[in-house]
Amino acid sequence: MSLIRKHTRRVTTAALTLAMAAALGAAGAGASSAGTAAPQTREIASSTLGSDYRITLTALRSAQDEYAASVRLQVYTRSGGGWQESDRVTVGGVDGWFWYPLTGKGAVCEFSTASSEPAPLTVSLLLTPSLGCSEPAHYVVKEGKVYAG
Repeated sequence: MSLIRKHTRRVTTAALTLAMAAALGAAGAGASSAGTAAPQTREIASSTLGSDYRITLTALRSAQDEYAASVRLQVYTRSGGGWQESDRVTVGGVDGWFWYPLTGKGAVCEFSTASSEPAPLTVSLLLTPSLGCSEPAHYVVKEGKVYAG
């Protein structure tokens, strides 16, 4: 085989390899951005206080960092035979939690509520298995609204 033919074959192979890599990279980028269109959520705890309130904790996966998450505390009140959201707050910082510990076994260290008015509420969540649980966050639900307690 001549030296020119070997060089041409190497250049062609290299060009085809680069073209395939570019095509696969573009397809991968499209697939990863399609998955972030709507944030992934998972309810991690809920409590119904008589017929007055329903309280939920929901993990929301970050759109910017697949390992980060936020936690949303929502309060619902009975209205027209169903539950209507009356308030919501973020527990801790936005994207201040880790998704996998929050959605795994033992994620909720403490979630206590009481059927009184105002209704005390305490939340403690797993930071990581090695770090353990967060400090408890205290809230009060009064007339369907959440207040720091």
